[in-house]
Amino acid sequence: MNTTQGGWSNLPSEPERAEHNRKVLVAIVAGGVLFALVAAVCVGLVGRDLRENVVGTPMAVQSSSPLPGTPAGVTDNGAVRIGDPGAKTVVRVVADLQCPACQAFEKANAKVLEDAVTSGSAIIEYNVISFLDRASSSQYSSRAANASYCVAEADPSKYQAWLASMFEQQPAEGGDGLPDDRLIEIAKDTGYTDSAVAQCITDRKYDPYLRAKTKDILGSGIKSTPSVFINGQQVTDAQHLFGLDGLGPLVTAAR
Repeated sequence: MNTTQGGWSNLPSEPERAEHNRKVLVAIVAGGVLFALVAAVCVGLVGRDLRENVVGTPMAVQSSSPLPGTPAGVTDNGAVRIGDPGAKTVVRVVADLQCPACQAFEKANAKVLEDAVTSGSAIIEYNVISFLDRASSSQYSSRAANASYCVAEADPSKYQAWLASMFEQQPAEGGDGLPDDRLIEIAKDTGYTDSAVAQCITDRKYDPYLRAKTKDILGSGIKSTPSVFINGQQVTDAQHLFGLDGLGPLVTAAR
């Protein structure tokens, strides 16, 4: 402590202040590194899976084959479209339900995207793809993405709630992934009680279509997940992607 006229002061000494400032700087740098790691976590996996032709499994559809059955209500590139068709702002999210960075994006920005749909200020296009089958022992990535088409076709209005629940229960990489029974339970818990949805999940009804669209999307230049676009412009800033409600200012500015 430093002595002052009239008694003792509780102000820190110069060495103490320097040490405090050093710790703050280290924390800031560590936070920035964490953002960078989260943003990049699936980049290497995309490249790896493309090189090892994960999409080209025995169930995959080759580019020369006719396009398989298309789920109802999806865009030409296979996206599930949610929101007012008259909205001028379009937010496109390319994600894999097994991808940890996609889970981080969802936790940070789910409310922004839900509010945009509720207010009618933006259309959200969800391109749920499947390239992380190697991250589980049960092709969880493909099964979860197929379920995405099953529920969206049944009722798009519940889709965002379903997506949030799926990311909340995302299994760890390298494990078994969630079984089909659990995928059906999640669908039921978010309002998808029609037996046709459960049948679609267990039959993997849209698996060929999913794999064809995954191949197309990765071939279009997507290098990482999540990849997020607002009116065609890609969002690359980590704070916007992973900071709490980080996408909000961009969506507002695009109106």
